[in-house]
Amino acid sequence: MAQRPSATTDGPAAENAPADPVSASAGPSLADPSDLTAVSRWLQAQPDYDADYYEVDSALGDDAGSSTASLSASILEYRTIHGRRFHSTRGNTDYWGPNDEIQANSMDLSHHTLTLLFGDKIFQAPIGDNPKKALDVGCGTDFADMYQDCEVIGTDISPTQPYWVPVNLRFEIDDCTAIPWTYAPNSFDFIHVRYLFGAIRDWDALYAEVFRALRPGGWAEACEPSTYVRSDDGSILEGDGSALSEWAPLLKEAARKYGGTVSEGTRPMNMLEEGLIVKAFQNAGFVDIHQETKKCPLTPFSDDPHLREVGTYARSAMEEGMEGFVLYLFTNGLGWSREQVTVYLSRVRKELRDKRKSPYVEVQVVYGRKPETPN
Repeated sequence: MAQRPSATTDGPAAENAPADPVSASAGPSLADPSDLTAVSRWLQAQPDYDADYYEVDSALGDDAGSSTASLSASILEYRTIHGRRFHSTRGNTDYWGPNDEIQANSMDLSHHTLTLLFGDKIFQAPIGDNPKKALDVGCGTDFADMYQDCEVIGTDISPTQPYWVPVNLRFEIDDCTAIPWTYAPNSFDFIHVRYLFGAIRDWDALYAEVFRALRPGGWAEACEPSTYVRSDDGSILEGDGSALSEWAPLLKEAARKYGGTVSEGTRPMNMLEEGLIVKAFQNAGFVDIHQETKKCPLTPFSDDPHLREVGTYARSAMEEGMEGFVLYLFTNGLGWSREQVTVYLSRVRKELRDKRKSPYVEVQVVYGRKPETPN
């Protein structure tokens, strides 16, 4: 595994931190998801912080977008829940993520954040210079721009793609959890899967299909984040009462409770902590498996110019997308009202602008190769 760079120990948070010494930590220990203390705490009014520590809002320039393709209006059967737009009744109708413009903007910002974090690369696998056919689960146009002689298919459960795309790219509305896949075995040279956290119940089944659809010698790559917000300087600790420290425990509790109301069960939120992606690659039969985990800062307070830029986009992505991440699960799983969700998210937003805090999440890339001959 590659060396993890420090994303949080060299910024202004160290200068503004309280005088009491706090031992450095690799991050908070994982909270018990059955502990309802965090759930009940955020149903009550929360005190404000000292405003002197907060950074004022600043505009972030538009991230240059790619071109896109038009899709048939017959599949635009959207649902509106709590004022947000969700995908149609096709496929996994209980998926928690909205598909409106707000969430699309957040995903665009996340894409740019990850590209910066991983050294201006949109993937890490050593696929060579001449792939002929690739599948992007979750969609994306950058790969098609890079490999103009490669046939690229992008899939998603909602028709939210742009209107203009490279000529070698086409979009398909498809549910990657509908198994078996409709793609023929040994079809693709490269399959890229990213940010499906909270969407997958059976990671082994997903990557078994990825393995089947790849040609012998082809590569698969996954990129998934942890939901746990950590710090290296003690500014965010498990059980410290902050909204950021309770982000992951609340998500896990909401997913657990909501999963108990549907026949398919719970979608795990702790892919990195339990090594689910690496295990899925191993169980599917991949070889030459490589994993790399990086710390993604959530604030732009580092002294390192690169990490400061990453943190600027990461915070913008989270602020834009946080309501979409939790609204469906918290209201349906925890029984919160939209107003209660808003109270909690307002605290998260304030903490992301607190210069004393140095939050980050871990992002893991895993890639592997399908053997030339069966094992």
